[in-house]
Amino acid sequence: WREYFDSNTCFKEPLPGKWNDELDLFQKLLVLRCLRQDKIQEGIMVFVSQEMDAKFIEPPPFNLPLAFEDATSTIPLIFVLSSGADPTMSWFEFAEEMGFRERLEQISLGQGQGPIAER
Repeated sequence: WREYFDSNTCFKEPLPGKWNDELDLFQKLLVLRCLRQDKIQEGIMVFVSQEMDAKFIEPPPFNLPLAFEDATSTIPLIFVLSSGADPTMSWFEFAEEMGFRERLEQISLGQGQGPIAER
């Protein structure tokens, strides 16, 4: 059990002894939850991809033209970014295609940007 506990990829590895054969995938997930709570997210992703399909854990590709159709002057597009994500170039290219690049206004809502956004 120590080897399983110390592993960084324990959510992918078989359980020690007879337990790997005796427990189903959900029960193995429960063991993972008890022993390595920090690895439960990865374990759930493995569970969902094996029991359902990988398409349920993969985010759909972002479709800017489709999102733009839902936007109005009172319902703007707001991008909540994760680390490494930057839609700026896609946004500028889309604005150019639509013919409103010169009217495009971009506001960063980082710390201290609230007053600027309120304008």
